[in-house]
Amino acid sequence: MKNDHNNREHNKDTTVGILDSRFNQTLRNVQGLLKGRSIPGKILLSQRVDPPDNSNLYSPTYIRSASYTEAGTSDHTSETVEEEVHSTSKPFGIPKENKSKISASNVESPSEEVRKSSVGARATDSARVVKFTKVLSGTMVILDKLRELAWSGVPDYMRPTVWRLLLGYAPPNSDRREGVLRRKRLEYLDCVSQYYDIPDTERSDDEINMLRQIAVDCPRTVPDVPFFQQQQVQKSLERILYTWAIRHPASGYVQGINDLVTPFLVAFLSEYLQGGIDNWSMSDLSSDEISNVEADCYWCLSKLLDGMQDHYTFAQPGIQRLVFKLKELVRRIDDPVSSHMEQQGLEFLQFAFRWFNCLLIREIPFHLVTRLWDTYLAEGDALPDFLVYIFASFLLTWSDKLQKLEFQELVMFLQHLPTKNWTHQELEMVLSRAFMWHSMFNNSPSHLAN
Repeated sequence: MKNDHNNREHNKDTTVGILDSRFNQTLRNVQGLLKGRSIPGKILLSQRVDPPDNSNLYSPTYIRSASYTEAGTSDHTSETVEEEVHSTSKPFGIPKENKSKISASNVESPSEEVRKSSVGARATDSARVVKFTKVLSGTMVILDKLRELAWSGVPDYMRPTVWRLLLGYAPPNSDRREGVLRRKRLEYLDCVSQYYDIPDTERSDDEINMLRQIAVDCPRTVPDVPFFQQQQVQKSLERILYTWAIRHPASGYVQGINDLVTPFLVAFLSEYLQGGIDNWSMSDLSSDEISNVEADCYWCLSKLLDGMQDHYTFAQPGIQRLVFKLKELVRRIDDPVSSHMEQQGLEFLQFAFRWFNCLLIREIPFHLVTRLWDTYLAEGDALPDFLVYIFASFLLTWSDKLQKLEFQELVMFLQHLPTKNWTHQELEMVLSRAFMWHSMFNNSPSHLAN
């Protein structure tokens, strides 16, 4: 009997040891994906009190070629290809013994390795620009390669072109690109003329109410950025949103979609306006330039939301489904936080619904939004599921803090998260953790099931 008991204990220890070994192997593999900019696993996984100065580190390169496709376009279609993290074994879960370690471990002091990797990242900035230039200069843009590069961030001046391609708005064939954009921009103008530039007497009661709601929401859009308080900016938002809503009757206009236009507006205006957004004025643009920007925003918004239509239909079932997945993922990754929130009676819908509805635009400083959207758009059709990992990483940034708060304090904290002073460094850390957890859990759906 005693020998049997000892054998069982020995087997249990052996199993845990194997799982720990696999866990450490995955950390090493993820570090390898950082292309020479290895970050110790603890920094990827744990709460950060005083983060190391690695603001120039890029997120891991992530290949995902599931692309938004343009209707009627036959150029360059590809099957979904995903770069997997190669491990010595099949995907696995985190043993219970390690769950709390993932979120609760303290950050170690920045090592020499981190310092060196930060220097290495700076040295590769120009190399990344060269890679983007090479991919974009071909007659036929290989979207798989573009997604791989864009996942880790797009140079500002290349962002408009890259986003149009990633969303399938602009065709990868450079010979056709100018003609397609011209035709799409004219089509948008026709829609505005047909649906927006008409008297209220020609609108239904529902359309009048929808236009009024949009007119109320536009001044509330990104209120802390003065540029969006310009009347011309709000008028452009109104035209884009109303035209989109009329053309998409299954959902119509839903509050929150107004936020989703803003990254596109900033990206496409950057082709015409110089300097920082604080110095921009729409009055510096011609009517044709404004029309082009609005058209690009309209079509890119349409492409984005085509991949998440049930997020904005009645009762928004798509968002509810993802909130449930987020709750399950957090339970697997950080059981202490999950248990504490459950004990306090806090439902994930109470805070995460807005995250999915507005894609974190209201939760982080606006100057970080376009960088975050580089990763969003690089994910392609897989974006909705990957949002779950990003938002889990975002939430667990404050793992230790959350466990100390009671219900009312939790609600207030999650509605006003302390991200005002965030830099690219914090955002890259969130994306790195999300990538790693995705590599560990995505191919192991049983770990996210009841």
